[in-house]
Order: sequence, then C-alpha cells, then structure tokens
Amino acid sequence: MAGRINDDDVKAVRDAVPIDAVVSEYLQLRNAGGGNLKGLCPFHDEKSPSFQVSPSKGLFYCFGCQEGGDTLDFVMKIDHLSFSETVERLAAQAGITLRYEEGGYNPTHQRGERIRLVEAHKIAAEFYVEQLDGPEAEIGRKFLAGRGFDQAAAQHFGVGYSPAGWDHLTRYLRGKGFSDKELLLSGLSQDGRRGPIDRFRGRLMWPIRDITGEVVGFGARKLRDDDNGPKYLNTPETAIYKKSHVLYGIDLAKKEIARTSSAVVVEGYTDVMACHLAGVTTAIATCGTAFGGDHIKILRRLLMDNATAEVIFTFDGDAAGQKAALRAFEDDQKFAAETSIAITPGGMDPCELRLAEGDAAVQKLVESRTPLFEFAIRQMVARHNLETPAGRAAALDEAAPVVAAIKNVAIQHESAVQLAGILGILDTQFVVKRVAQLARWARERGPERGGRGPERPGSSRSHQQVPAPAVTASGPALNLRSPAHRTERELLKLALQYPALVSPAFDAYGIDEFTAPPYAAVRQTIEEAGGAEQGAEDTSGYLARVREAAPNDTVRALVTELAVEAIHARTVDEVYAGVQLVQVRLRAVDRRIRDVQGTLARLGPNADPEQHAAVANELWVLQQYGQSLRNQGAAAL
Repeated sequence: MAGRINDDDVKAVRDAVPIDAVVSEYLQLRNAGGGNLKGLCPFHDEKSPSFQVSPSKGLFYCFGCQEGGDTLDFVMKIDHLSFSETVERLAAQAGITLRYEEGGYNPTHQRGERIRLVEAHKIAAEFYVEQLDGPEAEIGRKFLAGRGFDQAAAQHFGVGYSPAGWDHLTRYLRGKGFSDKELLLSGLSQDGRRGPIDRFRGRLMWPIRDITGEVVGFGARKLRDDDNGPKYLNTPETAIYKKSHVLYGIDLAKKEIARTSSAVVVEGYTDVMACHLAGVTTAIATCGTAFGGDHIKILRRLLMDNATAEVIFTFDGDAAGQKAALRAFEDDQKFAAETSIAITPGGMDPCELRLAEGDAAVQKLVESRTPLFEFAIRQMVARHNLETPAGRAAALDEAAPVVAAIKNVAIQHESAVQLAGILGILDTQFVVKRVAQLARWARERGPERGGRGPERPGSSRSHQQVPAPAVTASGPALNLRSPAHRTERELLKLALQYPALVSPAFDAYGIDEFTAPPYAAVRQTIEEAGGAEQGAEDTSGYLARVREAAPNDTVRALVTELAVEAIHARTVDEVYAGVQLVQVRLRAVDRRIRDVQGTLARLGPNADPEQHAAVANELWVLQQYGQSLRNQGAAAL
C-alpha cells in the first residue's frame, strides 16, 4: 500500500481543480448572485435548487440536506470514494504527481479499488478500439456500415471490437499490471476452467461512460450465428457500474441537455448514435434496463426542473413500445419537466429511420412528439367501448384522474376539454368540472403513503416549520427569527467570507458573546485556526484551516454553510461589517448589564461596602460603554 499522501500535494490538488468545474460534471449550475452558483442537489431530491457552490472559496453547501465541503468532499460523497482515491483521481486530471510519506512515489502502489477498475476500463476501451481496425473485426465494421455508421462515427462514440479468442484482453491487462482479482472485480474477465477469461469475445463493443466521461462498463453486440449468448451482453453489476445509475451517451449529451433544457430518451446504443449524427445531440439511452427513478435523478440535475424543460421518449409503435411508454408515464410526476412521446413510424427505431429516410426524418420524429399524458389517455380510452354510455363513463372514470394530475393548470384544463372530445361527451363543462374536482380533492387529501401532492391544509405537517439543522449535540436549536441569532450568523459569515472587514475587532470577541451554542462553536473554531486577522493577512487556505480546526463533522458542516451562504446586504463593506460587530457586542453588553443589576439587587442594603462599590462601578462602566456603542457605532469598539 502507498503511504499517506503528502499534505502539500493534497493542497495543490485542492487548489488546482476548480470546484465549479467538478460539480458541473454532475449537474447544471446557474448564477445565484454574490459570486455563487446554484443547482439541484445531487444528494437528495428537491424541487427547487438549494445547492450552492462558491468558486472563490472552493466550497459547496446544500441548504436542504446540509451536505457540504470542498472539492474533495464533493467527489468523495458523489462517487463513494475514499480520501486517497479522490486525491489520486483529481491529481491525475490536473497532471499533478503525488508524493507519499512512506516510500515516496511509486506508480505500482495499489491505488484503491475504484481507481483501479476505472483505469482497467479505460485501457480496455482503448484496446477494443484498436481491435476494430484488424482483419477479424471486418464483420463488426460491416455491421456498423450497414446501419449507416462510418469510421468517424465509430471513433466519436469509442466503438470497438472484442477478439474472439478466450483471453486476449485478460492477458493484455495482466501485462499492464492488473491482478486476476481486479480483472474479475471489473467484470471484464470471468472465471474459466484454467483461470480468468475474457467476458466479451467476438462482439462489437460500446463503452458505457458515466456523466464525468469515465468508462465504467461496456455493451457488447452479438455478431456471429455461432455465438450462443444474448443479442446484447452488458457488464455485470460492479463497484463502478450500476445499470440503473448510468445513461448511455450522457457524457456527450449533458451540455446540450443543460443548454436546451430538453432530453431525448431512446432505447439502444445505435439509436443514440443515429440521433446524435442526425443533429439530435440530447439523445441518451438506458443500458439494458427500463427507464426508472435513478435515471430521472440524473436528468433532473441537468434540466434544473425548468418550467419549459422537456423529456421526450421515443418508442416503437408496437405493443412492447406502448407498454414501455405507459411505464414511463407512471414516473411522469417525478419530473417538473413536461414529458412527451415520439412514436417511430412503421415500427422503426431511430437508427432504422435514419438509414431509411435520412437525418431530417430523425429530427422530424422528435419535433412531432405528443405529450405523454395525451398518449396515455388515448391508450386508456381505447380499452373501453365508447359506443355505449357505460363504456364512456368507465373511460372517464379511468382517464379523468390522469388529467387531474397534470401539473400545469392551463394544460390540465385544455386536456379536460380534449378528453371530452375523445370520449364523445357533448357536455364539455361536465368533464372539465369533474377533472377540477378530482384535482381539488387530490390537493386536499395530500399524498398517501408513497403518493403525490401537497399536504392537507389543516394537517399537522403543513404547519411545521422547516427545522434548522442540528449542529451541536447540546444547546437550543438555532432560531433565525431571533434578532440576536440572525446578527451572530451574519457576523460569522463576514468573519469567514470577508475576514479583512471584521478584523482585528472580531478576534477580541469572547465565545460567550455568541448566544447560540452552534455559533459559539464556530467562533471557537475560527480562533483555533488563527483568527480572522490571520485570514485577512493570508487568504490562501484560510477556510481550509478553519474547517480542519473544527472539532467534529457537525461544526465543520456549519462552517461550510456559513462560508457559502449569501450575505444579507447589497453592499458588503466596512460600514455593514461595523453594524454587525456593534450589534453583537451591544447585546452582549446589555446581557451583562442585566446580570450585574441582578447581582446588585441581591446584595441589598447590608452588603459589604467595597463589594457593593465594585459591582456598582462595573455597572456604570458597562452602561457608559453601551451608550458609546449606541452613539458612536464601530468607532467605540
């Protein structure tokens, strides 16, 4: 095992890789003001963005689930890596050679399971691409050509070929230093009678990349009649490949999806290729599994749940395609985006359509989409006999709740009118009122267990305040309605984000001047990191030092939150900072005055004269100081 990574190298990696560049690989970020960026949190489901990134500070924080940290923390959390694996991955991206405290740098050191498996897949992808040029792979090249893909298309998507022998790739990866255990864990090899053999043999290979562009698996297409395996064979579930967590083509489509707020979901690898080559560069596909909740999470982070966002599903017009479309509709309400469906003509998939009618036909297919709820309604209605009153009533009973569930009220009304026409009910207003009534009942009823919709207005949950994050094991919860707590929070934000504006005065403030225990813990942490004055003199690494000085993860999370949260002022300057300093100090002085007045009252008329005089003198000094703060502001500090 490699030793501990040199601290200077860790700092170099942290500084070299901008946090906004890393986070943008996973979700769409938009301007949040004050130099910050915001997006939908990748660590919990949310409807509106509460996840913020501060590029200038190198930190992220979610005000919804309280996850936060620096670039390393983000990668560790989202990709489930160890600290050393994260540093090694980002160091490789930044071209930084790491030094280890024990034994120096040695590239043959074990580097963590995930890093090794990703590296094996990267090398395997390059190996397969090279094999596609060989004589044996002619059958693969003909397959691609027969579907309208030339050499340039194959190179763009990284398509390759796995040799038909038993262990060509296995031997190649062994030569690159990979152990048999790693090859089996990666899914690239499988157990044979005499040891590991290649899992993929004599097949056309599509590399499956995650949203960051790293190869995490492969899809392999059968080419020969004597191959007794399935038509498509995918990498098995591994430490880096979960088929429900990846979308083929997402690495190529993500920027265009974010830019256009739209995505096209197709069914196969060649369909993705055909769409992209035809100009539909937002196309993606699942990898051997149905489109589900985890795929939705990936798309939602890119689409940002804009009101104009759209997800378009393409399915064959056959029974299986219709069934898949209805299954997709079941997840429709998990999107804030509108969902549509494009039915390919004549049962052709997008690849076949492009081959038969050209690029324009693929573009037209997407443009001619139908709202998915309309498709679902027509499928439901088609199961009933509309020639009879009973059939029309049954169809209305089934379809009306679907229309009532449509998020956009205007579309809901128009769809109710359309439903009346589909059913042949002349009294359009009857259907419209029925749908509106169902929608109102759904809102009042709220979500059942696992259901949808808002809380019942009179329910206990609807009146609960959003709890403040618990940041200490003891002490009262933060109450941001308290003027004292609001001011203390603002002062701590200034001390973390603009230390030059509050130092050196801030460093003279005692821990007891912060009435909220969580804020007192942050004040203590800043002091142990060298204070705000040191941060003003040496801004490089200041926040990192404060976070490292935190006594536990809870305090560290609050430090991160305060370092990212926006200052509540249009102009952040010495005047604003002075007001916060004065208010925190003045409240502390007023609290002390009340304590001393209580002491003076308890002493009574028979108290020791010297003790009485000392307490009375302290009271006078405090009162004078309080008056100076009120009259002179920051000048009296």
